[in-house]
Amino acid sequence: MASRFLAAACHISPITLSAVKTTEKCISFVNRAAKNAADLVVFPESYIPAFPVWSALQAPTHNHGFFERMAKESIYIDGDEMHAIRDAAKQTRTVVSVGISEKVRYSTATMFNSNIIIGSDGEILVHHRKLMPTFFEKLTWAPGDGFGLRVANTKFGKIGALICGENTNPLARYALMAQGEQVHISTWPAIWPTARYDNPAANRNRAVAHCFENKCFGILCAGLLDEASIEEMCSMTDKKGYLESGLRDSSQASTLFLGPTGAATLPSYIVDPVSEEKTEMRYLCKEEDILYAELDLEKCVEGKQYHDVVGGYQRLDVFDLKVDRTRRKPATFTRKSSTRS
Repeated sequence: MASRFLAAACHISPITLSAVKTTEKCISFVNRAAKNAADLVVFPESYIPAFPVWSALQAPTHNHGFFERMAKESIYIDGDEMHAIRDAAKQTRTVVSVGISEKVRYSTATMFNSNIIIGSDGEILVHHRKLMPTFFEKLTWAPGDGFGLRVANTKFGKIGALICGENTNPLARYALMAQGEQVHISTWPAIWPTARYDNPAANRNRAVAHCFENKCFGILCAGLLDEASIEEMCSMTDKKGYLESGLRDSSQASTLFLGPTGAATLPSYIVDPVSEEKTEMRYLCKEEDILYAELDLEKCVEGKQYHDVVGGYQRLDVFDLKVDRTRRKPATFTRKSSTRS
């Protein structure tokens, strides 16, 4: 297993509420990152087909059209879009982590906020559904289950991922720590439009805490709200002025890398797609691009000597965390054998 590898965090916007076009964009960025020697390529929360930010800015009675469109454009785990992304991961020999709004075969409108980690052979390693939609997200997504609380065992190390507010859940984070997680992916929406809330600072604080506690690397990957997305959302409402001002006035989230001490952002850079020139960049916020950083997993060892919260610094006789990994379904159907008289 190589201790060093190159990670790429895609700070990009979807083609809002178009699963096909956003999937095509996703694959183009996988190919672009792979061309620049990336081993791991990460995409934001609910990248396909969009993050339902409209639910934070409009009353539910004004969002029925958005919900219908979201249900139509969300994707199946065994659908064409996921197969295309898996093929891209296999062809480029990269590990890909992507956030999706997932729909299911047993319902016309049940959706989950999911994150998928795909191996370099194109196989799905982790299929995680967000345990609890946060705040206004409950108007779109159903609660997930513990099935996806797993780390992906890759040739680059053990990679885990949690979605947005889950990074505030100490038990969910500990469940990944207890599996030897070395790289923690946290995915985020482009904006979080609530009053008195510093979106970039809140995201970073949670990620820093996890890196420090677990002595692991952190990849914060947030979406970008671009002009086309604002225009698309505003075209779907009769409350355009209010929606537009809310979208434009909210602070954009940042994409960045953290080391095992959590103390500072890692050295990182962007690559010009034409000249291939590298430019040092500590984080991305208002510009669409791919941020790259080299991660050396040997750096995850030293801090464990004095503060290993799942090993030498743990009281297993006092604390006992049990995680139910059952994939929940709406019904269990059985067949009884009939007896003829």
